Parts: sequence; structure tokens; C-alpha cells
Amino acid sequence: MTQPLVHTARDGHVAILTFARPPHNFADLALIEAIGSAFAAADADPQVRAIVLQSDGRIFCAGADLARDNPVEKDQPAGTRNPFYVAAARLYAVKTPVVAAIQGAAVGAGLGLALVADFRVAAPEARFVANFVALGFHPGFGISAVLERVIGGQRALLMNLTARRIKAEQAADWGLVDLLVPADRLRADALALAQEIAAGAPLAVQSTRATMRGDLFALVEAQTDHELAEQAWLQKTADFAEGVRAVNERRPGRFVGA
Repeated sequence: MTQPLVHTARDGHVAILTFARPPHNFADLALIEAIGSAFAAADADPQVRAIVLQSDGRIFCAGADLARDNPVEKDQPAGTRNPFYVAAARLYAVKTPVVAAIQGAAVGAGLGLALVADFRVAAPEARFVANFVALGFHPGFGISAVLERVIGGQRALLMNLTARRIKAEQAADWGLVDLLVPADRLRADALALAQEIAAGAPLAVQSTRATMRGDLFALVEAQTDHELAEQAWLQKTADFAEGVRAVNERRPGRFVGA
């Protein structure tokens, strides 16, 4: 039998969601929809008061596989939205607080997935990369709207315009990581934070969270429409084709502005 993309476990009032698509945990439509469904199930369970989102393997999520399975490549019929970004925006509709445990690289859409969480607990090996311009591409997954809410506009601009790899220690200094812990304590400490949240009065926690987060779902839904429009024309450029080749060949891109 095929293993589920997301495995759900429970520890008291905490739902532990573990996703796995070895070896890189690439984000595709099936995975994002599976996480969204797991979020919805947690929201519907009155015994769940917090969620831990984690992944198996060395990499948290390497983003979308633009070379072999680009989820935003196909043109959509007029009046319809891209299914991948519909699924991405849906993640922000989760009502239950989310703690992400990040053991390794969170790249591109993987960074976007990490930003869905209310809190990020990371090991020293974690890396955070908005690598879109290195691909000749525009940021997606709502990153162009959400990242600045977490680390501020100037730092978000730096990440998005340089594709710089931000190490876990710097990410913690910037507020992108809330807790930096040894790798062997990562899951335990993420669970402990989720349990601390779950110990509060659940209606008060949800109400306070809703006030402080605002309508992130509507923000990301609108922003992914804009991101997709920019990505659509950039995907037709020579620089995008070169960027994908360069990343796969682990070399700098030779861009020409066309």
C-alpha cells in the first residue's frame, strides 16, 4: 500500500503532523493538499489545541521541483485560480496554532510552508532560502507578503533579491526562528512549545491568535494571484530556463535579462 504523505499522531491535545517525500521533501500539489486536509482535520477535532508540523529526512522542504514537476507552469482557464496556490492559501485558514520543527533547509515553497506556522523551532543545521531570483523567477507561496511580517520589510527584501542562504543562528536573530535548539532536541522542544500553547484556554487562544494574525488567508489568496501573474511571464524568459539549469547543475546563473 502507498504510504500517506502526511502521518498524524497525537500527544495529549497536540496533533503531530509529519510529512515525507524523500529525499528532498519537494512541495507539490498532492503534498500541500494533504497538509491542508490534516490541518482541517485538526481544526475539526475539539480535543486538538495545537499542531506540530515536521518532516522526515535531512531537509525540511526543498520547495517545488521546477525542473521536473513545476506546479505553477500550466496556464489556467480564464477565471480560475492555480490549484497549487489555492492549496497554499488554504493552509493560512488553519484556526489551530501551528509550531514548525525545522531540521534542515527550507527553500522556496519550503520557506513558504515554514512561514505558515505561528512559531518555528529550528536546529542549527536549518537554512532558510528565498531562492526565486536565482531561478529567474518571482517569489511565490505568499512569501512576498508574509515574510516581511515576520522579519521586517528590509530583511525580507534582502532575502528575496539576493537568494541568500540564511543560517539558523541569523534567522533566530531576525525573528524568523523562535527557538534554536540542538538537533537531538528539536522535535521534543517543538512539542513542548505546542503543549505550552495547548495548556491555555482553547477559545481564548484561538480568539487571541485570530486577532493578532489578522486575515492572513485573504492576504495570501490575493498575493498568490499576483505572484502567479508575475511567474507566468517570467517562466517564458530565457533567464528562467537558465536559472533552472544553473540550480540543477549547482553553478551561478548566466543571466542576460531576456
